[in-house]
Amino acid sequence: MADQNMGIKFLLIAICLWTWITSWVLTASSDGLVRINLKRQPLDLKRINAARITRVGLESNVNDQEADVIYLKNYLDTQYYGEIGIGSPSQSFSVVFDTGSSNLWVPSSKCLFSIPCHFHSKFRARLSSTYTKIGIPCKINYGSGSISGFFSLDHVKVGDIAVKDQEFIEITREGFLPFLVAKYDGILGLGFQEISVEQATPLWFNMVQQGHVSQKLFSLWLNPDLTSELGGEIVFGGLDWRHFRGDHTYVPVTKSGYWQIEVGDILVANNSTGLCENGCAAIVDSGTPLIAGPTEIVAQINRAIGAEGIVSLECKNAVFKYGYSLWDSLISGVRPEIVCVDIGLCSYNGSQHVRTVVENETREGSPMGETALCTFCEMIVFWIQVQLKQQKTKEKVFKHVNQLCENLPNPIGKSFLNCDYLEILPDVTFTIGNKSFPLTPEQYILKVEESCSTVCVSGFVALDVPPPRGPLWVLGDRFLSAYHTVFDFGNLRVGFAKSAK
Repeated sequence: MADQNMGIKFLLIAICLWTWITSWVLTASSDGLVRINLKRQPLDLKRINAARITRVGLESNVNDQEADVIYLKNYLDTQYYGEIGIGSPSQSFSVVFDTGSSNLWVPSSKCLFSIPCHFHSKFRARLSSTYTKIGIPCKINYGSGSISGFFSLDHVKVGDIAVKDQEFIEITREGFLPFLVAKYDGILGLGFQEISVEQATPLWFNMVQQGHVSQKLFSLWLNPDLTSELGGEIVFGGLDWRHFRGDHTYVPVTKSGYWQIEVGDILVANNSTGLCENGCAAIVDSGTPLIAGPTEIVAQINRAIGAEGIVSLECKNAVFKYGYSLWDSLISGVRPEIVCVDIGLCSYNGSQHVRTVVENETREGSPMGETALCTFCEMIVFWIQVQLKQQKTKEKVFKHVNQLCENLPNPIGKSFLNCDYLEILPDVTFTIGNKSFPLTPEQYILKVEESCSTVCVSGFVALDVPPPRGPLWVLGDRFLSAYHTVFDFGNLRVGFAKSAK
């Protein structure tokens, strides 16, 4: 009898467990959410240096139909991407989910003469039973070139749902050789129709119109844990409470086209930077890892955290490593034109016997090569000579030389800093909706593994947009990985809450 009662008890427990699991699965599959896991592509120094974000100007070749476009980027430093499918049966593509643009594009099987196309998945229209030809040619401009193709129509699979009759662009020419190493095939724009090329309807809008989601919003979580295999998740139709902590702070979209909001003052170590005290525009952009803003503020931030352009940084490194040796050589009467040869930074008459030693030394932790070191050495020698003729003291000479290094131009627009000092750097805080959103050094610095060392890159770059659209900030992945973000299409607002690991 006891065995029989025990058996009944186990049966009841099993039935309860089965009922709970079944109800959970049904709820999870019918909650109106469409989830896409995101992968993370590691950054390298070449891609960071080649990446561009520039304001639209007379030089940009943007046509009248794209008059609402404010800035251009070339996606070469984009990290996060996920999978979608196009056609019937579905053809798989890896795409960047980009809130800073509005078109969907992937390489076409007709892309025959662009090398990058041959290293990525290509859409083959003849294999899809639901394909419709549109054929309108188009061109998409970026910060350092353009891609071109034509419009097509087909079903697009996002998660478990299929968006019917979605316009997209088949790319027939990719002008960027760095796309060769990109792990994504194309871009899925999540912005508004106003900035869409040829005013094509964005996929997200069709997803709402066709009733695939229960709420007119999507949310983005970029995993702050860089050691995790999961890069993040984008959820269409709602949000996942496991992705954030606390409540969201919502602010209205101030101008349709981009997900554009208003930000207040930007603080460095609780000190105001001034320019945005009365408000600045900001665009929330998941298609760039950087935070771009007015030169006036970005320069203040980078100065406060000790970040400098690569030319200035390497010039100062050369002064630190070799400056006193150059001083001693000049004081002892060594001819200026051979000082750099004597200490092994330059070759002489084609001889390479001393340069090889320096080359091996400078490859560790330095993005510059031995040719640049030789140039820096010759500049420093000249600057020291000028100061010696004015009979300046050693301390004043090197103070002046370092100032000259600081004034050197920064052609690639990125700023670098010493990775050893991250713990003592200040927070940078954005004011949004009258609330503070601080970024720690670990959040606003990009760490890039290069050879056997780590290079640290400031996440802040300059972007000067004149009134009436500027001053303008672009809040990229450095900000979005710190704060879970809700893009509320139904209420035209954006919400931020602290990201969960």
